[in-house]
Amino acid sequence: MSRWLSIIGIGEDGYSALSPAARTLVENAELIIGGTRHLAMLPTGAAKHMSWPSPIHDAVKNLPSHRDKSLCILATGDPFCFGIGRRIAAIIPINEMTVIPSPSAFSLACARLGWSSQDIDTLTLHGRPGPLLEPAIQPNAKLLILAQNSNTPNEVAEKLIARGYEKSKLTVLECIGGDDERIRRSLAIDWAFNDSNPLNVVAVECIAGSNPRHLSRLSVLPDEAFQHDGQITKQEVRAATLAALAPAPGQLLWDVGAGSGSISIEWMRLDRRSRAIAVESKADRLKIIAQNAAALGTPELEIIGGKAPEVCSGLAKPDAVFIGGGFSNKNVFETCWRALNPGGVLVANVVTVESEQVLMFLQQAHGGSLTRIAIARVSAVGTKSGWQPLMPVTQWRVVKPYADCKT
Repeated sequence: MSRWLSIIGIGEDGYSALSPAARTLVENAELIIGGTRHLAMLPTGAAKHMSWPSPIHDAVKNLPSHRDKSLCILATGDPFCFGIGRRIAAIIPINEMTVIPSPSAFSLACARLGWSSQDIDTLTLHGRPGPLLEPAIQPNAKLLILAQNSNTPNEVAEKLIARGYEKSKLTVLECIGGDDERIRRSLAIDWAFNDSNPLNVVAVECIAGSNPRHLSRLSVLPDEAFQHDGQITKQEVRAATLAALAPAPGQLLWDVGAGSGSISIEWMRLDRRSRAIAVESKADRLKIIAQNAAALGTPELEIIGGKAPEVCSGLAKPDAVFIGGGFSNKNVFETCWRALNPGGVLVANVVTVESEQVLMFLQQAHGGSLTRIAIARVSAVGTKSGWQPLMPVTQWRVVKPYADCKT
């Protein structure tokens, strides 16, 4: 198959800054697709133009229909740095395209700031929910954030202040690389600009104030970080459960009987590529899960209302499963086990004798390990203190063997 598609990254410095090879591909294209801003950079007499429609999803899906012509797509900077490249590569093989990137906004920002790219966390709020910023706010972190619009710097400053990071240093780089480039700096608490160009990158040096709300993404959160109705996997048990699940980047978790959503939210906070589906039968808890997901930086958590195993039919196959909402129905296990990808981990926590008996039966049939988790916390006993034990939890962990992939 010939390379009928070219993807050309173009910066704010325009068409003249493209390499000779990139300009040749543009000049010889039969059709050029891009944003209105990018198409306006082209010289007079270029090929037929087509602006991306909104939403862009259907237009990308339709790209293979242009295989009979030479097609050029203009993209911002590096097409594979939070750009259109990922969507296109999902439907068109890379050996059918030629990609010539320009420096990304992040590369340009690092050059202006003197930051090393390996020392920073990058994220985009362009077309994505604002709460995704929450997990990135950590002591001494350096962040580069692609803006959604001109108000993004104000929203970032507000989030930092709300988390107790009001002393953080903000640098907003507008139209970076172009004639209208502008760089402005301020502490988050002092940010007072309301005229930022929509094309901006927000650089943040996170500095905690005197009373920061620290929500570590390297360890589990305290119970009080979650809204809940009493049904929550306690912090110590949650830590043991996540260790048993052994998350890896990009994996999908089913959190069955999600309660407050604490396990699936913690799973997604560990790595921004991780995905999770929270299944919960009680309607009042669905709202709690959604509120926790937004507040704790995982707004893309998929929430399914209904009773397992019925609502699990048709869901994407998981790489890991956590069952925490009781274990009286063996059909829940059987459905999850069939769906679980070979090599995947299933972890179940129970507290009742009846559910423990079910776990022991399943452990005899499928193997795995059983662990008793007993936690005690100090609490007041009159005028003194004593140990108050929590209800012990029995945990079963089992890995699905590859030979069992048909069962």
